[in-house]
Amino acid sequence: MENIRSRLKFGRKVEDVKLRKRKSQLYTKSNESALNDGVLGVRVVVFCVLFRLINCFLVQTSFVPDEYWQSLEVSHRMVFNYGYQTWEWKEGIRGFSYPLLFALIYKILYFINYDSVHLLILLPRIIQALLAAFADIKFFYLTQSLQSPDVAKWTFFCHLCSWFSWFCCTRTLTNSMEATLTCLALFYFPLPGSKTHSSIKYLTLVALAVIIRPTALIVWFPLLMYHFCQEEEKLRLITHNYIPIGAVAAVISTMIDCIFYEKLTLVQINFLKFNIFHSVADFYGSHPWHWYLTQGFPVVIGPHFPLFLHGCSLAFKQYKILLVSIIWTVVVYSLLPHKEFRFIYPVLPFCMVFCGVSLANLKTWRRVAAFILLASNLSAALYTGLVHQRGTLDVMSRIQTLCEASSSPSSSPSPPDVLFLMPCHSTPFYSHIHCPLKMRFLECPPYLGEEDYIDEADTFYDDPLLWLSKSFPYKSSLPTHLVLFDVLEAEISVFLSGNNFKKTAEIFHTHFPEGRVGGSVFIYERH
Repeated sequence: MENIRSRLKFGRKVEDVKLRKRKSQLYTKSNESALNDGVLGVRVVVFCVLFRLINCFLVQTSFVPDEYWQSLEVSHRMVFNYGYQTWEWKEGIRGFSYPLLFALIYKILYFINYDSVHLLILLPRIIQALLAAFADIKFFYLTQSLQSPDVAKWTFFCHLCSWFSWFCCTRTLTNSMEATLTCLALFYFPLPGSKTHSSIKYLTLVALAVIIRPTALIVWFPLLMYHFCQEEEKLRLITHNYIPIGAVAAVISTMIDCIFYEKLTLVQINFLKFNIFHSVADFYGSHPWHWYLTQGFPVVIGPHFPLFLHGCSLAFKQYKILLVSIIWTVVVYSLLPHKEFRFIYPVLPFCMVFCGVSLANLKTWRRVAAFILLASNLSAALYTGLVHQRGTLDVMSRIQTLCEASSSPSSSPSPPDVLFLMPCHSTPFYSHIHCPLKMRFLECPPYLGEEDYIDEADTFYDDPLLWLSKSFPYKSSLPTHLVLFDVLEAEISVFLSGNNFKKTAEIFHTHFPEGRVGGSVFIYERH
């Protein structure tokens, strides 16, 4: 009997030892897994930050005027009290929330006496790059929670490969901030299988995106409806999330705008009134309804397009709400006459989810496909970032050298006076020279019902010599410097030679001149 008891005790001890050993092994594995996840997280953070900073420094070209005129120019005027405001700010259809971000940076630089023109240009773009890196990190963790490690890896690869993201994400465009906030909000959105859902966080980010650019609501409308339909406590979602967050965002946005406009201004309502009901946006060009299908979307998604189509066929059921949002956004923007590539940029991260599924399922061919994807996107990114349309930025560094002459008039018979004979808003303005130099450009506000309305740019291009003779009847009124595209040179050569203007600089702009935009930018100086 005692033998049996001792054997039982011994058996229990052995079982206890084995159990403790298993627990120890599981604990060790758990610690190793947590440690590996931590190391991976640090690597991803460092990589994304470095990647987007390199991205920032390798984008040295211009894209659209709004990159400067609706952000940096406004911020510069807010802090330094000189600069130019476009008609949108006079009519109250733009919000100050986004320029305020850069105005705070400018104010800090001013207080510490480091407000050099180089920092004023570079720091806002670095801030935008760091925000884009933060969105990349969140996108990585989102793919990790939704997909298998293999699919997640290829999805993140596709996301970082995108040439259009490289081209846009570090620019000071409201569309860039809208895309960044959309990517961040997606991390907290209740997608099927998501483990990071937070209604308050994602709705706050969506509200910020709408404040910065009201059209963000187009992208998020189907997603908000999806969340509402999936939510069991619908009334609570509306009363505790949708209404309070929306109301707080609207109040804060209105307060900021009222402070800087110095009167009650409802920017979101004005934006809809001018762009939708009065069709003011059509003034800047209109396109056929199918433009996004035949040009816009294929260009924005670029070489990823075949992978996107393949991924849609594979992951339609799992990510149908993302596909619905993509289709909805393209359809709604297709109904509006004025179309631009950047308008559909915020849905690009949604597309990358399908591209990653496709690439992961190519099996033996995926490395070849990945190499082709990387090479083609890299070529497009480097060309558009370093070569195409850089002249209008480079010319401002030349103009900036005139600031010293402007600050000491005694060194010159007449202070510098620069006239830009180019399509309106072709170049940045005071934010890129940071001195109160006398400058003027051909203005082109849209027709808003004024009786004395004149589109100065169109009037000039109808008959350049006539416009110049009327604008400068006396030699004493002539500007000291002219900035123009090469395509205009022959047409005004009589004026240039007759008034003793000499070409002092020729700056490359693009290999694809079109219409009024030439391949090079010329600077003429009067002697």
